Amino acid sequence: MKTPAPETFEGQILALLPSLRRYSRSLTRSDADGEDLLQDCVEKILTRRGQWRGLNLRGWVLTIMTNLYRNGRRGRTRDGLVELDAAEDMAAPEPPADPLERARLNDALNSLSEEHRAVLMLVVIEGYTYGEVAAALDIPIGTVMSRLSRARRRVAEQLKADNIITLRRPK
Repeated sequence: MKTPAPETFEGQILALLPSLRRYSRSLTRSDADGEDLLQDCVEKILTRRGQWRGLNLRGWVLTIMTNLYRNGRRGRTRDGLVELDAAEDMAAPEPPADPLERARLNDALNSLSEEHRAVLMLVVIEGYTYGEVAAALDIPIGTVMSRLSRARRRVAEQLKADNIITLRRPK
C-alpha cells in the first residue's frame, strides 16, 4: 500500500492523525473510546470529503470530531461496567513510567469540565490558535481565552494542593 503524497487530501489527514488521536483521548478520557472516536471521525471525514471547501482542514476536522463526541454523549448513558467473564480476556494496560505523577495530572485534567478540558488540550497540547479553537468549537474567542485561563488555574491549583507536604522542624 502506497503512502499518499503530503499535499493530497489523504496526506493532510494522515499528518493530522497524531493530533486527532490525542484530542480524541482527551475528550473521551479513555484510550479505547478515543480510538473509536478517532475511527468514526476519519470515516466521516473521508465520506464527506466533498463538503470540505478547501479552507482550514484542521479546523474542519476538529469540528467534526467535537460534534461526533457531543452527539455520542447525548445518546449514550455512562455505563462502563463489564461482565466479569468478559473481563478475563481483556489485556491489562502497561503501567505508566511514574504512576503517581501521571495519576495526579490525569486526575487534575479529568476534574475539568468537558468545555475547559477541550480548550486546554487544543491550545496547550495541540498548539492551535485561539481563533482556530473558537472556530472548531463554535464559541467566541473571548470564551476560549476565559476557559483556557480557568482551566490552567484549576489544574495548577489541584497539582499544587496534591503536592503539599508538611515537615516538622527539628528542635
